[in-house]
Amino acid sequence: MAKKHFVIEGVPIHGIADRGKGVGRTEDGMTVFVEGAVPGDVVDVFIQKKKGGFAEGVVERIVQPSADRVQAFCQHFEVCGGCKWQNLSYEAQLRHKQQVVEDALRRIAKVDVQEFQPIFGAPATTFYRNKLEFGFANRRWRTKSEMNVDPEAPAKEGPDDYALGFHKAGFFDKIIDIEKCWLQPEPSNEVRNTCRAIAFEQGLTFYDLRKHTGMLRNLMVRLTSTGELMLLVSFAKNDMEVITRYLDAILEKFPDMTTLVYTVNTKLNDSMFDLDMITYSGKGYVVEQLGDLRFKIGPKSFFQTNSVQGKNLYDVTAEFAGLTGHENVYDLYTGTGSIALYLARQCRQVVGIEEIPEAIADAEENMRLNGIENAVFYAGDVKNVLSPEFAERHGRPDVVITDPPRAGMHEKAVRFLLDLAAPRIVYVSCNPATQARDLQLLSEKYEVLKVRPVDMFPHTHHIENVALLELRP
Repeated sequence: MAKKHFVIEGVPIHGIADRGKGVGRTEDGMTVFVEGAVPGDVVDVFIQKKKGGFAEGVVERIVQPSADRVQAFCQHFEVCGGCKWQNLSYEAQLRHKQQVVEDALRRIAKVDVQEFQPIFGAPATTFYRNKLEFGFANRRWRTKSEMNVDPEAPAKEGPDDYALGFHKAGFFDKIIDIEKCWLQPEPSNEVRNTCRAIAFEQGLTFYDLRKHTGMLRNLMVRLTSTGELMLLVSFAKNDMEVITRYLDAILEKFPDMTTLVYTVNTKLNDSMFDLDMITYSGKGYVVEQLGDLRFKIGPKSFFQTNSVQGKNLYDVTAEFAGLTGHENVYDLYTGTGSIALYLARQCRQVVGIEEIPEAIADAEENMRLNGIENAVFYAGDVKNVLSPEFAERHGRPDVVITDPPRAGMHEKAVRFLLDLAAPRIVYVSCNPATQARDLQLLSEKYEVLKVRPVDMFPHTHHIENVALLELRP
């Protein structure tokens, strides 16, 4: 069947759906999710999947561009997909993110929100991340223009086809060779491009994600607002002669690097949390600052990837918590304790709970670093740690801060919060849909006084949202 038979013409795009796709509706009422479309566009859609009353596809042709459509600034935009909304003005991005939050709370949670505050836009929409991870691969993603030169040509073997960059979405074994990324400030691009060049000079092999062969596997770059730089290199083989030669060459190019760390990963997956981290040069960590607090961040540490906007998120959380210095605060899903420590000096006591033991170790280290003595942290699953005995030992909280992962809170944890009946809950979420689900459960005893979205990741569909809940009389 000819390609034209799979095209639906003239679909008006009216909104944004999951994962940043444009959503429109055909004349006969079918919902269409369209990759590459923005609200306000009228597009012809090449249909890739059709099921029941909806279809999914990509833009075949823009019939009429949206007034909010702009030119993407990154050369890798159409291939990478990491910043899906570069073709949408930032003002429009904020408007649609605000709408996503309001729709989630009204349509999913079906709760009355007394005050929807305007979204807190990011001060910087480029070069805002403090951490990026890149992959080495011996198969480079080839662009359409490269493929059109000789569509039948097999993938190249050897350095000409090596890549250091991001995975192409949906292709685990293909890496986009990134020349310039707009997500992290310099010297991030210089470090990555230099690491690639040194590897070529030394004749090192890049990792084969299918055969699990090759030497160089991953690269992680951390930059802090205090001017410190950490580089983590993951090797696939424990060949110290090769490792030493490569790392020495990097240090020669960047002698002022704060710390250089490496690990050897012989597993079939890229997860590094269970691997030993070896400090090759420097102190083994970098220091970040939020307000008057300093945080030691190691190669395995979790920390807000947008430091500037992270502080703004914590300021909104603190404002909603309304602390006066006398409160007993629980911080659920505390991570490395950044919110708990940020609030510690404004309350009587803060108790943090986190499932990952390494994160709790970071929290305790940062507590000592900042001279904070009114915080205590526990490692364990929130739904299991929270109990009547726990509450009796630490006292009934005046305020509960909860910042769960994207899946939201376990129903058992929500039920315990209902039994605990703290006067105030501040719910920080990275997923308005699961937050809405939890707020619906909590509405049994709580009302939502106000919410405020915070845009941590410009040009993406991701949204943080802070909600203040108050116990009904």
